[in-house]
Amino acid sequence: MPIRTRVAALAALTAAALAVGAAATAQAGAAPGGAAQKNASAQKNASAPKKAAAPRFLAASELPPHPTGWTAGPVTDGFPEQLAYCLGEGVPAYDYRHRLFHTELDTSAVQVTVVTGSAAKGKALADRLNKEIRTCAARLERLYPEIEAEGRFFGTLPVEEGATVHGLHTETSYGATDVSLLSVGRDGRTVTVVGWGQMGDFDDAPLAAFKKTAKKAVTKLY
Repeated sequence: MPIRTRVAALAALTAAALAVGAAATAQAGAAPGGAAQKNASAQKNASAPKKAAAPRFLAASELPPHPTGWTAGPVTDGFPEQLAYCLGEGVPAYDYRHRLFHTELDTSAVQVTVVTGSAAKGKALADRLNKEIRTCAARLERLYPEIEAEGRFFGTLPVEEGATVHGLHTETSYGATDVSLLSVGRDGRTVTVVGWGQMGDFDDAPLAAFKKTAKKAVTKLY
């Protein structure tokens, strides 16, 4: 195939370039001043800034307990459509990454994380996300007349720069009910959102366990 041919050619050119470079390096090291060049190169490499570690995500075992257990998907680029019902139109353009979780029944979860340019931008994003979640119930009722929605605020968590916990209950005109828990947490310039949902109402939501998960999501970032 053409792609394979192109890749093979690039590999050959890369190998040849590395061989020439190695030979040139050996000659430079043998020539006067070669040791000085090596020392300068080593000092440069030592002083070069290290790439920041990527934020870590929750594991399946760190979610609220479920009778069937949780299965975690891979970490994927992009903003998850599972949170679009509340946050889709209100999310600024950033390079988001997310992980989906599911059980064998109707319960699911999602975590999305983003590294902004500064702590100030991280705070602004977290404030924006909290506002979108607080107004989610009213927007759903306005957009979908067949839905009745109720939002609740469940307080803050003392972790890093803080986390907030929200709840949302929806009921359709044909009787379907769903409950969701959402958290927004921040560590410096990094923001993470955790969402949990299943059929039922607020009495069916594991609030205490979810708060532990929300706190863990922030402490585990770095």
